Amino acid sequence: MRVVQWSTGNVGRHALAGMAARPDLELAGVWVSSEAKAGKDAGELAGLGRSLGVSATTDADALIALKPDCVLYTAMADDRLVEAVEDLKRFLRAGINVVSSSPVFLQYPEGVVPPEMIEPIREAAREGGASLWVNGIDPGFANDWLPLVLTGVCERIDEVRCMEILDYSTYDQGKVLFDIMGFGREMDDLPLLLQPGVLSLAWGSVVRQLAAGLDVELDAVEEVYERLPAPETFEIASGTIKEGTAAALRFEVRGMRGGRAVCVLEHITRLRGDLGPDWPQPSGQGCYRVKVTGEPNYELDLRLVGEDGDHNTAGLKATAMRLVNAIPAVVAAPPGLLTALDLPLVTGRGLVSP
Repeated sequence: MRVVQWSTGNVGRHALAGMAARPDLELAGVWVSSEAKAGKDAGELAGLGRSLGVSATTDADALIALKPDCVLYTAMADDRLVEAVEDLKRFLRAGINVVSSSPVFLQYPEGVVPPEMIEPIREAAREGGASLWVNGIDPGFANDWLPLVLTGVCERIDEVRCMEILDYSTYDQGKVLFDIMGFGREMDDLPLLLQPGVLSLAWGSVVRQLAAGLDVELDAVEEVYERLPAPETFEIASGTIKEGTAAALRFEVRGMRGGRAVCVLEHITRLRGDLGPDWPQPSGQGCYRVKVTGEPNYELDLRLVGEDGDHNTAGLKATAMRLVNAIPAVVAAPPGLLTALDLPLVTGRGLVSP
């Protein structure tokens, strides 16, 4: 299958490496947003130390004209939702299937955004006879198939809680950390992520998809958060966190039924391991945790460590490979806006020698 990689940032470069490892996928093209990257070989952009024989370009029209089987879209959408959705509709109308890490509300949009926001995407898919699937590690695998599989060995389920417990100090993406999540900003300065309704827009899809997978109808979705300040000034990969500014964040998006939470997405994000000592602690360097309360009770930790020893690298790789490995299933699926509930269990390619 011929695939075009759309952007080569933190996730995109790992997607390039992942496609290079799959003989059933052919890299047909690479789109980049800057002239500084244009003309560079995809292997260089992926950090592979070898050529992949495909040069990056800023010419979107030329890549669409290639009519690939799929576009793997990892361009930033957090601060450009309208533009990102227009990109996706353009690919679909051209008959090109899409796997994407954003916009995240498209993971399972029912009940998250008004139907009038979704219908143009579905219309574009019908027009082009193509499919779109948005996923990753979170929102994605850590809170769709992972918890749903675990519930398969339950007699009774009272609550399903999906948690991300990570130290983001090595996550080198200043726009996300400072501008969107509000780290390093004054405690009374409310960032984009914590504006009313934004948490539910970003992760409401998680709790609603879990509920749908468990055949539960939610009454409402609620959101709560707590922030902690830096006890002194310190440095992280993306910059300086000054004393007294935001340095830790805990939030929940709760799917409510009968006055209690039944499906919960919880994030505990620290920029230093000693912050919020009374908050849940990770297993290993960092983990995704699924807690099923019922009969019996389960607690499952998915630890992350990349080859470089860093858990944030592993998270980026996991998001990329969730998309790469799903390409054959998405291409084979009927046209439309797909969710994890629509696809078969997506696996990797098995044991592969170096």
